[in-house]
Amino acid sequence: MIGKLKGVIDTLGKNSIILDVQGVGYLVNCSLRTVSCLPQSGNVVVLSIETHVRETEIKLFGFLDDRERDWFRLLQNVQGVGAKLALAILGTLTPEELDSAISLQNEAIVSRSPGVGLKVAQRIVAELKDKSPRLSGDLSLKINFRKKMNESNTDTTIKDSVSALTHLGYSGQQAVSAISAARMKVGDEIDSPTLIRLSLKELIS
Repeated sequence: MIGKLKGVIDTLGKNSIILDVQGVGYLVNCSLRTVSCLPQSGNVVVLSIETHVRETEIKLFGFLDDRERDWFRLLQNVQGVGAKLALAILGTLTPEELDSAISLQNEAIVSRSPGVGLKVAQRIVAELKDKSPRLSGDLSLKINFRKKMNESNTDTTIKDSVSALTHLGYSGQQAVSAISAARMKVGDEIDSPTLIRLSLKELIS
């Protein structure tokens, strides 16, 4: 199996590239975000590769690093999520944002990905909540958040605050860090508008 490829970018497509490796052109399927982060044709790149072998074809999927590839594999363990949908999710969310969304059990963030309905997003956060690779952020912070999510009032407050901050353009990881910092200062008994306001102060300070 191919696990990594180093070569020269021959052609950049919307969802794939052709990578020239010593004269052999490999068609590598990539997410929109991965393609957007690659340099122009003629440049050398190294991609982590996932190989899918079927009866009639062999497909290569390329990722910026092993973290992305790990999430690609993990997402496909969820019923209804195949390679195409997993790439769509990774094209919308970074590994850090996906990890945060699952740790917070926030299906709204996951459902922002094209083709991901609410039911699929709910399955993703539910089925992967104990399988997340913990690729980013502070583990103890996320465990603490998850415990708080068991309380309905706190659950709504955190979800509303994360949703508001991400809609303002902040990443899921930034939102988690800011909300955590704000809650440490004022405690758990806080409403959504106040938590959002204090979290914004943390982000711009």
